[in-house]
Amino acid sequence: MSNDAALYLSLDQRVVFITGGGSGIGAELTRAFHRQGARVAFVDIDDAASLALVEELKAESGRAPSYHRCDIRDVAALQGVIAEVGETLGAIHALVNNAANDDRHAWQDVDVDYWDERMSLNLRPMFFAAQAVAHQMIKNGGGSIINFGSISVQMAIGDLSAYMTAKAAAHGLTRSLARDLGKHNIRVNTLVPGSIMTERQLEKWIGPDEEASIQAHQCLKMRLVPEHVAPLALFLASQESQAISGQEIAVDGGWG
Repeated sequence: MSNDAALYLSLDQRVVFITGGGSGIGAELTRAFHRQGARVAFVDIDDAASLALVEELKAESGRAPSYHRCDIRDVAALQGVIAEVGETLGAIHALVNNAANDDRHAWQDVDVDYWDERMSLNLRPMFFAAQAVAHQMIKNGGGSIINFGSISVQMAIGDLSAYMTAKAAAHGLTRSLARDLGKHNIRVNTLVPGSIMTERQLEKWIGPDEEASIQAHQCLKMRLVPEHVAPLALFLASQESQAISGQEIAVDGGWG
């Protein structure tokens, strides 16, 4: 943790569960929560990146986050890992629904199988992870669920119809669950990253021209990286956000 990073005492020893926590924004989320003293469990399918992250944090702090390989499209497996984490690490305090895949697709090529597969990855796990952790949170007196949206919805990007539908729906899910779970002291919010320069984005979609266009649209003329996203997730998981629920909050450099 950098010397000027906020320290949230309410996260110390809290159990945090992150989907897609092995690379990209997810890896930075894992690092940030781990450095707060939280007991972090994360799922991913990239064993190499995930195990390297575990070793990195173990070498840094003398303790390691808990990695579980899980394809989140398998709801039974995902909920099984959540139950296991609750039994081994303790009741989950914060769920970070980060995992997604933004592969481009031409609208005319999308068939029913592809559409369903995109929803099974980009939307369905959010609900069923929340459903599973909510039972633990209720017994433990409350918690925080953070669903990830996408600036692509506001930007109206083409070739992403299935992905953007799922991401637009994420905030509807947030709003409904915030109402259902608020009486149990469970907060539910949507975190919307802007155009974050992850390794994947730079390799597949964003070159110098695209990045120049992004910064032209942002109020802040800066390169957004995963380290800019993690602090908001920490805040939303901490007790300092105890009165915030049902909200959609962006980290986008002032694009929206």
